[in-house]
Amino acid sequence: MSQNLLTLNASNFDATIAEGVTLVDFWAPWCGPCQMLTPILENHVAPAVEGRAKIGKVNIDESRELAVKFGIKSIPTILIFKDGQLAQQMTGLQSADTLVKAVEGIVVNG
Repeated sequence: MSQNLLTLNASNFDATIAEGVTLVDFWAPWCGPCQMLTPILENHVAPAVEGRAKIGKVNIDESRELAVKFGIKSIPTILIFKDGQLAQQMTGLQSADTLVKAVEGIVVNG
């Protein structure tokens, strides 16, 4: 995974989302749409929101407790947090434009 995407797990999740805007992708290695989403996040979304938001990924196979905590029933699921609070949720493969607009909306409007 690139330096643009943070690997999140139970030990660093709360600290990572505590301040600012953080987009979190809940995914698994065996999920086709999840594999398609990673380059979208890495190559398009992360550069577009650099300095204004963090992008993280939670592997649900390795961090099942986080998936359960947030009620993740299907993947990919995107959760966007603002200062530790859930601000938006999306399920399924999303376009770069949709994700960038969602993050920018939360950065600007909270």
